[in-house]
Amino acid sequence: MEFARKGTLWVILAIGFVIWTAVDASVHTYYWETFRENGNAYLLSGGSEGIVASRVGTSERWGIDNGRSYIRFENITFWRTEEAADGHTRMEHSTGLVQAVIFEASDRDNIGGSAYGGQRSICCTPDLAKLEGCRQGEVIWRPSAGDLNGPYVLNVQFSGNNIFTKMPVKEVLIRKTGMYNLFFIFCDPKLKGLMMTGKTSWKNPTGYLPGRMAPLMTFYMFMSVAYLLLGLIWFSQYVRFWKEILQIQNCITLVIGLGMFEMTLWYFEYVNFNETGIRPIAITVWVVTIGAVRKTISRLLILSVSMGYGVVRPTLGGLTKKVLLLGVTYFLATELLDVAENVGTINDISGKAKLFLFLPDAFLDAFLILWIFTSLSRTLEKLQARRSSAKLETYRKFTNALAVAVIASVAWIGYEVYFKATDPFNERWQSAWIITAFWDILAFLLLSVICYLWAPSQSSKR
Repeated sequence: MEFARKGTLWVILAIGFVIWTAVDASVHTYYWETFRENGNAYLLSGGSEGIVASRVGTSERWGIDNGRSYIRFENITFWRTEEAADGHTRMEHSTGLVQAVIFEASDRDNIGGSAYGGQRSICCTPDLAKLEGCRQGEVIWRPSAGDLNGPYVLNVQFSGNNIFTKMPVKEVLIRKTGMYNLFFIFCDPKLKGLMMTGKTSWKNPTGYLPGRMAPLMTFYMFMSVAYLLLGLIWFSQYVRFWKEILQIQNCITLVIGLGMFEMTLWYFEYVNFNETGIRPIAITVWVVTIGAVRKTISRLLILSVSMGYGVVRPTLGGLTKKVLLLGVTYFLATELLDVAENVGTINDISGKAKLFLFLPDAFLDAFLILWIFTSLSRTLEKLQARRSSAKLETYRKFTNALAVAVIASVAWIGYEVYFKATDPFNERWQSAWIITAFWDILAFLLLSVICYLWAPSQSSKR
């Protein structure tokens, strides 16, 4: 178990790093952020979220569900170096320009330009000023074809030799549904070393929940009800035949309870997120951990059933330690992946980072599937040898259901890879929630099949 202890320490450190580097949900907080050089411009990403257009005629409504969508700038302050400030006198008016640019993903080509087919530039150069009609030293942008108001460009000027300048509180109303990106940009090399503090709030018509996550709130509500109904049906049979209960049926009861608890927690976590725009780290970690426990126990339950636990064999015998070690390893891998995807994050984590976290989880799932079907084959052989026709029929049905679930999983993974590979800018964010929802639905359906096949009855122990 030394491996498990070392793995636990490693995952705690990794989770701590993810939490430390997380952002504060739809309220994006900037704490002494620095700009990176990109060609002839200096950029700072302010966020990226799917936003649904404001509803018509909602300007007079109050409350979080007021139908208004916006990006609000609050306490945004830019700090330049003393060297940059000393290069100007107190009487000068405009001594440094920083621009906040908001554009929809489909308008990304409207930002920047190139002169005579050369390298693409974000900032206007003398040659581009002649070709594009842009103003030298400012961001090049062209009006959006689909949004008369976009892109949105806000200018913030330094005055005199002041070391900082503050952006007035500004609310940009979103009138077109899309995946919006915010960048803070400056073109003057003399401002190199510029830093920024403050925050932006991103709101949808029904609240602060990001557009790609909003449908999941309703989904988790329905899943909570589904688990509750399954639990009531199962518990009624459990109480009725409590003297005939097998150990495996106690494990099924635990999985149902964890599933209902997890879905309910996710729903209320999303409700809180929608109302406040902030995901409390402690609550989210708790919900994610419950989910990781449920996923781990569910897989161990399927593995144990496949081995014939409680049906062909009373205990797992020498396999117990191996099963527990696999469970601990799977829990650690799942916990780390789910924390990275959910705790404090709004912008999607990078593809390489997600692949790094996803691979251990995928490898363990593949290993589990192989072990499950190998165990099922042996269990079926034992039942055939014993001529236990009723149990054999139950296990054949279970094998068929499991085979369908595996085929559906492989097909969905292929679709998920295609979905993400063909949507590098998250323009299909409105349907992205289905990727997450599918796995919860599949897990529920497979659990329902297990509940049906191993429902408590008078003949449970026979």
